[in-house]
Amino acid sequence: MSKATKRKAKRDEEPKQRKKRSPKIKLPKPDEYFEDKRNLEDLWRETFPVGTEWDQLDSVYQYKWNFSNLENAFEEGGVLHGSKVYLFGCTEPQLVWFKDESKVVCIPVVVAVVSPFPPSDKIGINSVQRESEEIIPMKQMKMDWIPYIPLEDRESQVDRLKSQIFILSCTQRRAALKHLKLDRVKKYEYCLPYFYQPFKEDELEQSTEVQIIFPAEPKPVFCEFDWELDELEEFTDKLIQEEELSEDEKDTFKEFLKEKVREAKKANREAREARRKAIAEMSEETKAAFENMKFFKFYPVENPDAPDVSNVKSPFINRYYGKAHQIL
Repeated sequence: MSKATKRKAKRDEEPKQRKKRSPKIKLPKPDEYFEDKRNLEDLWRETFPVGTEWDQLDSVYQYKWNFSNLENAFEEGGVLHGSKVYLFGCTEPQLVWFKDESKVVCIPVVVAVVSPFPPSDKIGINSVQRESEEIIPMKQMKMDWIPYIPLEDRESQVDRLKSQIFILSCTQRRAALKHLKLDRVKKYEYCLPYFYQPFKEDELEQSTEVQIIFPAEPKPVFCEFDWELDELEEFTDKLIQEEELSEDEKDTFKEFLKEKVREAKKANREAREARRKAIAEMSEETKAAFENMKFFKFYPVENPDAPDVSNVKSPFINRYYGKAHQIL
């Protein structure tokens, strides 16, 4: 056999020899294990933290927050077990201790609303910088309630699942924010889920205060007037004494204020009438649903990988929802 023929025969044998080799199996180290993911482990992360500044979102997830209390609430015997539940997230900046250091941390919080129907389809936008409150449909802010699919069901066909858990989601992409107007971006920071409770008188219905922004020169006059506690003449004279208002604008200011008071009283009256009408036209089933609606507020449970928030918990949710029935 020639040398060329031998080399060719050797090359033909090499692949066959490689195929016979046993595959390498990487054995885990004695202390190495992989923890199974819990069925609702990412539930708190999936709920959009409404009203959180976009540049603060990453800081919310810098710690390994543990919401096993929220997961356990859906187990048998838990406060949310067997109920239809709507969840939305928010954040609460608080001064807390972590690893012997005091710092302000954006604490994630999840609010669970037990209700047979969505507790709201609107968003309230309000801040001290805004002249008036704005109530708009959620979809204008690219927000909506969507079904949450637990991990064990994610291989199933979604349309066949009868979800009992819904989360407030936002489809606004952060990468697209640079193309939006600043006012539009800021709206997200002032968002709160708006809750209409027909059996509870709204703050606006009870309020006797009106906020005034009077277009004066060289700067506008900002003030609050209470038509039950403040006397118009005395109130105006005080502004003049404090050099907030000029003497020659006194009469114009008084007429302006009177008109604002009339508008506020009319708005309060219309709100009361609308609420009474809504109750009168409401079915008994819907009335029962509103009366039995419950709100639960979940904070992260204590764990060594995140700050302890046990001393900063508050039952207050927001100005629309008021206080939670229970904080966990």
